[in-house]
This record gives sequence, structure tokens and C-alpha cells, in this order.
Amino acid sequence: MSHYVISEVHYIENRLSFPINWLQKQEFCEYQIFLENIKGITVKPTKAMIDGKQEHEKLYSDFAKEAVPATFDEMLNESKKVEVLSRELWVADTKHGIHGLIDEVLFTPKEFIVIDDKPGRKAYLSNIHQVHGYCLAFKDMAGNLDGRQIVAALRERGTNNLYWQAPFSNTDEESIVEVIRHIHALMLGCEEFNSSGSPNKCRGCRFMIACDRAMR
Repeated sequence: MSHYVISEVHYIENRLSFPINWLQKQEFCEYQIFLENIKGITVKPTKAMIDGKQEHEKLYSDFAKEAVPATFDEMLNESKKVEVLSRELWVADTKHGIHGLIDEVLFTPKEFIVIDDKPGRKAYLSNIHQVHGYCLAFKDMAGNLDGRQIVAALRERGTNNLYWQAPFSNTDEESIVEVIRHIHALMLGCEEFNSSGSPNKCRGCRFMIACDRAMR
């Protein structure tokens, strides 16, 4: 078992589960997870984080004004006939031990488009890992997809611009499951946290002033 006390980690149906946004952190620099969630270092949020939170809250508030409450199963069934839009959709994959809120999911008779809002218009691997985590959790929640495809998408925050999208393939699933396995091994103390080793990433990291591995 882990010798760490880890924030944001919970047991869901007797399975240790971590937030899906850790998949982005891990690809950028997994040592961030150690500093923030295990060592307990707190630093001020960046302007991008503050702006992102405000934008999320505004979008959800606008969405909630006209949204009709429905369960996950009801949305799955209704979307066999018509498109259904869900925002801030909670997902938990108890098989792989991940959980989180998907920014937006478009349920259609042919596919499910899992959308993650990001600043900018570049599809960084860290962002792709995060949206693939959401796709995996959505697939676990949905169970029978009725032949419909899951599509991963990144959208420029505050716009309708889907600047990257691709089907969530078996290869994508296998790759993200391995990343998730690695993070669980880190939490349990079975593997060691690595740092990015990139001066460019260190300069852009909000934990740089408190990091004992920062490259200046």
C-alpha cells in the first residue's frame, strides 16, 4: 500500500481513484503530482487557471438555464433518436480507478463526442491524454455503446472551435490505460516520480519556486 497521504484521491466502490486531470499533469511533469498532492505544496493559480474556472462557471450557468435534468442512462437512450448535449458530466471508471467532470459531451445516434476545453489551439500530448482519460471513463460508464463510436475532441476555450478531434481507438485505449497504471503505481509507492527534465517546462511551471528538481 501507499506510504503517502494523497489529496484528491478517493475510494470509489472500493477502488482507489484519482482525478482524470492528473493525466495532463503526468505528461507535462508527473513530479507536479508529488509536489501538490503528496508533499502538499500550495502555490497561487495562474491567470489561465483563473480565467478557465470563470469561463467554465459561465458556460455551465448559461447551459443550466435551459437544460432538462436527465440521468446518464436516460441520455444514452434518448440519443439513439436525437442529439443530446450534456455539460460538466461526472464520470467514474471504477475498473481503472479514475474520475472527473467532462466539460461537454454530445450524444448523437451515431457517436459520442467527448469535448475538453483548453486555452490555445495546440493539441499537446498532455491534453490528448486527459481527453482520452475522459473517453475511457465514459466508455466504462456507458457499457453498451450500441455500435456508436466515441470521438475525443479538444475545443478552444470560449469558442466553438474544435481544433482537434479523433476517434478513440483501441490503441488509444491501451496507451492511456498504461499511463493510468503508472500513476496508480506512483501513488502506491511502487514506482518513482520522475521530473520532466525540460528547462522550458520548468520555466512555465507554477511550482518552479518550490521544486527541488527545477532546471533553471
